[in-house]
Amino acid sequence: MATIKHTKNELKVQRDALRRYERFLPMLQLKKQQLLAEIQSLDVQIAECARRQEQLRSGASAWLPLLNEEPDFSRYLHIAELQFRDGNIAGVTIPVLENLRLATAELDLFLTPPWYDDALQFLGALLRLGIERRTLEEQRRRIAEELRTTSQRVNLFEKVKVPECRDNIRVIRIFLGDQQTAAVACGKIAKSRLPVELESP
Repeated sequence: MATIKHTKNELKVQRDALRRYERFLPMLQLKKQQLLAEIQSLDVQIAECARRQEQLRSGASAWLPLLNEEPDFSRYLHIAELQFRDGNIAGVTIPVLENLRLATAELDLFLTPPWYDDALQFLGALLRLGIERRTLEEQRRRIAEELRTTSQRVNLFEKVKVPECRDNIRVIRIFLGDQQTAAVACGKIAKSRLPVELESP
């Protein structure tokens, strides 16, 4: 703990600092609650994305081995447009999926197997869900990082700065009170030692 001066100016500095910490602490606590709530919401959304991906895979499990016949579907399906915009949650900039458009090539009905249509729909839905999930996970990562920083600040204010300021104020007030008492006592002693003036006749 840094040494403090036992002066009235230092007392004012410490009181001002305490007021500042006590004003900002509720805002930080509110931000922490908002970030926690947002992380819980994102966890639900990520779990829902994962559930839909798994449901999609299990629904296509019967013909999924056929995909081994065509190892590269990128010539039939690709991302034509992918746009993100910046969102803001409790002061945290997050990516928000604005637009996702997939492009599929025209299939030659004579040269491609009939299950290619279903495969392209399946892969398109899986790709879309994968991008949505990765976006949500990136949002969660950024918010979790901000939550960690905010929690550190809340702990610093609650457990260090506010108690430190209160203790400094208490010590300075005791010191100044002792000084004032000593000054009064010295004044009385000095007054008692003054010679008594004789009354003139």
